[in-house]
Amino acid sequence: MNKNKLKKRVRMVVLTFLLVLPNLTNAQESDFGNWLIYIGNKKINDKWNIHNEIQYRSYNIIDDLEQLLIRTGLGYNLSENNNNILLGYGYILSENYIGETDDKVSINEHRIYQQFTTKQKVGKISLSHRYRFEQRFVENDFKMRLRYFLGINVPLQYKEDGRNPLYISLYNEIFLNTRSSVFDRNRVYGGLGYKFSNALRFELGYMNQFFETSGRDQINLIAFVNF
Repeated sequence: MNKNKLKKRVRMVVLTFLLVLPNLTNAQESDFGNWLIYIGNKKINDKWNIHNEIQYRSYNIIDDLEQLLIRTGLGYNLSENNNNILLGYGYILSENYIGETDDKVSINEHRIYQQFTTKQKVGKISLSHRYRFEQRFVENDFKMRLRYFLGINVPLQYKEDGRNPLYISLYNEIFLNTRSSVFDRNRVYGGLGYKFSNALRFELGYMNQFFETSGRDQINLIAFVNF
């Protein structure tokens, strides 16, 4: 794909998102939030890779910070382009409202995590399984958590050159604590994605995150970059 075509398609995705924003702003009365997510992967060689990630999570569309997450890690493929193990670190700044007031408190978290990711194909459908174990240093508290992620990618287009640029992305992720109140949260996501090249793809989707006694809705705009 030449650079001019790539630029046009990027503009189309950005324009679509901007057109959607006014409707999402009205939905804020229903506790609707937004996550802007960048996920990058640097392939060092056939075995090693570096993961990097930034997430800006907002209580509304963009101007009321809920959480800033920065994550990185070093991964190793146990088999060619699959069965990846990774050791990582994350820094998380949370801005939590105090009760029913407009006041906030800042919570700092440092996180070490280990994960195993494996991929498989069922016909044209791609499946991804991720198992993650986290050690969380939240201010003066220490917590541990287990996470299981199941991702499903369904292509909607079939090009003669073998590319499937337009796709549906679905996932479910469950979080379990290692101590009392074992259930932490569950995330369900559905979105529409477009693969511009092997190095760049975008997704726009809806996610519901529910806890033991409450729930929350978000719109997610995600950029995946391989470099």
